[in-house]
Amino acid sequence: MKRTLGTCYYPEHWPEDIWVDDAARMADLGLSWVRIGEFAWSRLEPAQGRYDFGWLDRAIDVLGNAGLQVVLGTPTATPPRWMLDRHPDMLAVDADGRPRGFGSRRHYCFSHEGYRAEAVKITEALARRYGRNPHVAAWQTDNEYGCHDTVISFSNAARGAFRDWLARRYQSVDALNRAWGNVFWSMDYDSFDQIGLPNLTVTEPNPSHALDFRRFSSDQVAHFNGAQVDVIRRHSDAPISHNYMGRITDFDHFVTGAQMEIATWDSYPLGFLEDRVEGDDAHKRRYARQGDPDFQALHHDLYRAVGAARGGHGAGGGRWWVMEQQPGPVNWAPHNPAPLPGMVRFWTWEAFAHGAECVSYFRWRQAPFAQEQYHAGLLRPDSVEAPGYAEAAQVAAELVAMPQVETAQAPVAIVFDYTSVWAWEVQPQGQGCDYFRLVLDIYRGCRKLGLSIDILPAATVDLSGYKLVLIPGLVALPEALKDAVAQAEGTVILGPRTNAKTAELAVPLPLPPNIPGIDVTISRVETFRADMPQMVAGGGAVTLWREHLETSERVLEAAAADGTPLMVGNGKTHYLGGWPDPVFLARILTRAAKTEGLATQTLPQDIRIRQSGPTRFVFNHGPAPVDFEGQVIPPAGVVWSGSLGTGAL
Repeated sequence: MKRTLGTCYYPEHWPEDIWVDDAARMADLGLSWVRIGEFAWSRLEPAQGRYDFGWLDRAIDVLGNAGLQVVLGTPTATPPRWMLDRHPDMLAVDADGRPRGFGSRRHYCFSHEGYRAEAVKITEALARRYGRNPHVAAWQTDNEYGCHDTVISFSNAARGAFRDWLARRYQSVDALNRAWGNVFWSMDYDSFDQIGLPNLTVTEPNPSHALDFRRFSSDQVAHFNGAQVDVIRRHSDAPISHNYMGRITDFDHFVTGAQMEIATWDSYPLGFLEDRVEGDDAHKRRYARQGDPDFQALHHDLYRAVGAARGGHGAGGGRWWVMEQQPGPVNWAPHNPAPLPGMVRFWTWEAFAHGAECVSYFRWRQAPFAQEQYHAGLLRPDSVEAPGYAEAAQVAAELVAMPQVETAQAPVAIVFDYTSVWAWEVQPQGQGCDYFRLVLDIYRGCRKLGLSIDILPAATVDLSGYKLVLIPGLVALPEALKDAVAQAEGTVILGPRTNAKTAELAVPLPLPPNIPGIDVTISRVETFRADMPQMVAGGGAVTLWREHLETSERVLEAAAADGTPLMVGNGKTHYLGGWPDPVFLARILTRAAKTEGLATQTLPQDIRIRQSGPTRFVFNHGPAPVDFEGQVIPPAGVVWSGSLGTGAL
């Protein structure tokens, strides 16, 4: 697969007489793809049933005639104002019972059947008109599901749909009462029609109720997305995608990923550092103009896995893009600095190193109006080139020497599970105990040792080829994954909090973790303040979360204070009973890697490595040059070596 570049364009925002010049400049820059249409519903259907496709016909022709391929978005993230008049109850409702109104975007509830039908209708109109258009080479459904906390809705439509979902899942209200433990606090129901939504309760709602509502809400996204995909497929053979977000975990991306051919995501490293990455002030100052060294990489690997979902989670992953790449300051974070010179190019090559087919810059021209006026584009509002333009041009020139995407199965795998995200959120047990944060810590620990990683879903049934498999915090292990662990060729480290609950979020019997092949029982769990680490005998500590283990297995790690076990193992199956700090984690990972013959190295603070097929990339994420392996790598510097020789980007 060829590496390509693209951009996001809004022809409806600009005078038609500049479209031809824009398209020519895009082609001259070396772009191949242009995404359009995802916010244009009011211009496509200005009144119910009255379509105006003429301007879009002309825009697609202009772009296509310039040699550009179009990704056509369905406009369902921005229903027009007349839609609300037609369906006044279509709005999502927040946890406090307030409707989330018109005037921005994503103002709809996934459970509203009337709106879903309208979304299918506009999608079908587009698919009929453009499904065989030679310039429309891919599709995008909606835009950024889950952005602005829009998956979970406490509307009347959601309540009715949730009751139907529960009836299908449990078949009888008695079965639901047993599964949820409703005998506690006299919460038994006599019928499904009595069941409300888990908000506005006096204290916390039943965790089983809350988790099932999260499952239901995720399924509603998949139902909404699948309806659009089915319509597009009836009229077009072009691949379909959706643009996911960073650390948006309110719905299961593997489920929607299985509906489509390509997974894409929107990468905003500087904005994400400010509001989605844990870190002290020193960390955020150091990477303020570069972004966290591991956050983007984790999402690249995650969406490579989501892209494989339709094909059965193949080794090395599936098709994925960056649909929106930050090209300059954004407008929505607590602070919005400009990237360090070279970072737009750097981020592009980092995505390519993790297997991206396309990196598309958001946006072509900065908007001079509405909510995103301070969000940079490749061009300024006056059409003068912004700093990111030259860096995109440099990447386009560099792709001549390295045009092909190279991917291969990594030696290390981390299993990621969206249901576990929800379970930890419903029942965190301690401040700061967050599943995504735990996975990022484990991922970061691997990267600091120079290891490349694949992300796998909990539905994985085969761990063949992996030297090291890490399964942190997966609350309820599927039976197929248990079998895969038992048959794994490499070392498997499970925990903490792995297989700790039933699917309904109850404590199972026998007590956790109940993993075949290893005799270990969690006798109790404690959580503690982040400034109260529990020291480990060999160095380092556990923090936030600790499990007390009863075991007859070999003790691999023990508490410094009393010698009680923290990590045990039987053969190649290990269980970790605490949240490791970086020192403790490095020792665990280094020992396991050595056992499996995996080479590790303690990298400088700012250096990260990605082995992409035969090519090895070295990235300097820091603000200063780094002397590494006899070569000085400048800030935003990339060094590569592989089948095409060696070089610096």
